[in-house]
Amino acid sequence: MADNTGKTLRTKMIYSVFVRNYSKEGTFEALRQDLDRIRALGTDIIWLMPVHPVGEKHRKGTLGSPYAIRDYRAVNPEFGSMEDFVNLTNDIHEKGMKVIIDVVYNHTSPDSVLAKEHPEWFFHKKDGSFGNKTGDWWDVIDLDYNNRALWDYQIETLKIWARYVDGFRCDVAPMIPVEFWMQARAELEKVRPGCIWLAESVEPKFIQDNRRRGITCASDAEIFRAFDISYEYDVYWDFNRYLTGEEPLSAYAQALNRQEAMYPDNYDKLRFLENHDILRARFLIPQEQALRNWLAFVFFQKGTTLIYAGQEAGAVRTPSLFDKDPVDWDGLLGVNTRPLDLSQEIARLHEIVQDPVFANSSYHVSAVQENVLGAIHVQNSEPAAETAGTAAYAGIFPLGARPCVIRLARLTEGAAGSPVIPDGSYTNLIDGSRVEVSMGEMTVSEKPVIFKFDAIAPAGDRG
Repeated sequence: MADNTGKTLRTKMIYSVFVRNYSKEGTFEALRQDLDRIRALGTDIIWLMPVHPVGEKHRKGTLGSPYAIRDYRAVNPEFGSMEDFVNLTNDIHEKGMKVIIDVVYNHTSPDSVLAKEHPEWFFHKKDGSFGNKTGDWWDVIDLDYNNRALWDYQIETLKIWARYVDGFRCDVAPMIPVEFWMQARAELEKVRPGCIWLAESVEPKFIQDNRRRGITCASDAEIFRAFDISYEYDVYWDFNRYLTGEEPLSAYAQALNRQEAMYPDNYDKLRFLENHDILRARFLIPQEQALRNWLAFVFFQKGTTLIYAGQEAGAVRTPSLFDKDPVDWDGLLGVNTRPLDLSQEIARLHEIVQDPVFANSSYHVSAVQENVLGAIHVQNSEPAAETAGTAAYAGIFPLGARPCVIRLARLTEGAAGSPVIPDGSYTNLIDGSRVEVSMGEMTVSEKPVIFKFDAIAPAGDRG
C-alpha cells in the first residue's frame, strides 16, 4: 500500500460519469448543470471517464471508445472546450467535491499524436507494425514502457491535468510497470499534494493469462505499492457466481474475508455493484428489494463506494461506449421494470459510513443463513486500550428479501476477537426502526438492518 494512503478514503463515495452518455447533450456544460443533484447523493469525488479526443482509425462503433485516445493533452470537442472543462472542475470544487479523470496509459488510438510523433515509444509486432497484446482491443495500439522518455512525457501530462483535477483513475494499471506509477505518484505529490490514485486492477485469470504470455501484469498486492484504491475484481466474480447460482454465498464471504489478511492494514478496495465494463446491477438483481439490500451491503463493506451514473435511477441497460447511448434515467428499458429512485437510500447509507469506525476497523463477513449476509466493523484500538465497550457496527442483509431469524453468534464467528453483541434494543440506522436482540438472536424483515453497538470480548477473554 502507498505509505501515505489515508484510511478516511474508505468513507468516501465516487460517482462515475461518461460525459457522452450522461445527458442528451453529452457535454461538460450539461453535466455542470446537474452537479447539485449529484452532490445531494453524498458524492465526495466525481470520476470523469476519458475526456480526451477519440481516435478515428479502427474506431469501434460510430463515435469510438473513449479508451482509444488520440491526444492525452486535449479535451474531446464532442464534450465542449477546454474552458468548459475548467468551468466544470471549478464548479465541482466550489460545491465541495473533488474530481478525478481517467488515465489510459497502456495504449492509444492507432492515429494518436504519440504514434505519429514518437513511434519508437510503442510495442511493435515482429513485422515492425504497431500492435497490441490483448486481441479484442483491436482499436488501440500498446505503448512500450521500456522507453524512459515515454515516462517523462506521461508524467508531465499528469502534471498538466493536476492543475485542474484532484487525482486519476488509471485504466488497466497492472499492465504498466508499478515502478512507473510509483515515480508518477512521487512527482505528482509535489504539485498536487494528496493526489488520489485509483487503479483499475484486474481479475486473477487476466493476470495469470498475461503472465503465461510473458506480459507484465501486476497483482493487487503489487499495485497497492503505488495506489490508494484498487478495484475489487479479485472478488467480483464470486459475487457474480453467487447471483447466477454457480457458487454458494459462503464462497463470496470467504473471498471478502481473505482481503483482510492478504493486503496492507490501510488497504482500500473500490466497492461496486456495477461499473461501465459490467452489467447493470438492476439487470443482475431484478427483484427491487433484493437490489436495495445489496446496495446497503456495498456501502457497509470496507472500502470506497462507487456509484455509476444511472444506478441511482435503477437503469437496466448498460450503455454502449462506442455510440451515443444516453443513460436510461427513467429505468424503463428493461423487461418488466418500472421507474426506481435509490437516491435517498444512497445519501442515507453514505451518511451512516461517515462514522470514523468505518475508516479504521476490523471487518468480517458471514453467510449467516442461505441468502443472508451479515457483517461487522469493530473499531481498531491502540495496543494498550481496553477491548470491552469497543465501538462497532453490525449489518444484516437478507439478499433473498425474506424475513428471517438470525443467531448473532453466526455473525461474529471467525471475526477477530469474536466480539459479542449484547442483548438489547437497537436502532436500524437505515430507516429508524427498532430491532431487538434477545438471547443472542434477532428477527429481521425483508429489509436490511445496520445498527451500532458496544462490542464486548467473549467471557473467556475478559479478566
